[in-house]
Amino acid sequence: MILFVDACVRKESRTKKLAEYLLTKLEGEVTHLALPEEKLPTVDEAFLAKRDGLAEETVAYARQFAEADTIVIAAPFWDLSFPAILKQYLELVNVVGVTFRYNEQGIPEGMCKAKKLYYVTTAGGDFFPEEFGFGYVKALAQNFYGIPEVKLLKATGLDMVGADVEGILQEAKIREFCSVIAE
Repeated sequence: MILFVDACVRKESRTKKLAEYLLTKLEGEVTHLALPEEKLPTVDEAFLAKRDGLAEETVAYARQFAEADTIVIAAPFWDLSFPAILKQYLELVNVVGVTFRYNEQGIPEGMCKAKKLYYVTTAGGDFFPEEFGFGYVKALAQNFYGIPEVKLLKATGLDMVGADVEGILQEAKIREFCSVIAE
């Protein structure tokens, strides 16, 4: 199962268009999780107490994430990161005993089934420091969840004066997705 974590809030999201293109190139049944449509709970003290006890209503997202064979995250580049709803979702996924555990030395060990996570994003400008939004997701995926392969697929410069948006998106499909299509 491919888990498509969609953090795109705009109806005509360019990031979502690229992610949907990627999904046509991957094999497997897709489960679409549109985060803006979900009623994500607030992570507060009461929620954490339930989650620490692995109450089902608090770990459903984590179990779904842990069981996915492949994960595709679509998140536009906003304010040097990604939409807040993705951070909220990741807080729900980061569950000891479901997506990771700590070994005897206190180091996290991944418990997720996925071998690949694709992070799809677009940015209005060309200033795109990878260590912020993408770097955070990559660090979680590799160091907590045990997902060895994390790929960044992006298109930038979409809001610059005179930008050929459709041309940039098409180029990204060719350039950024070549390695995915060839797999």
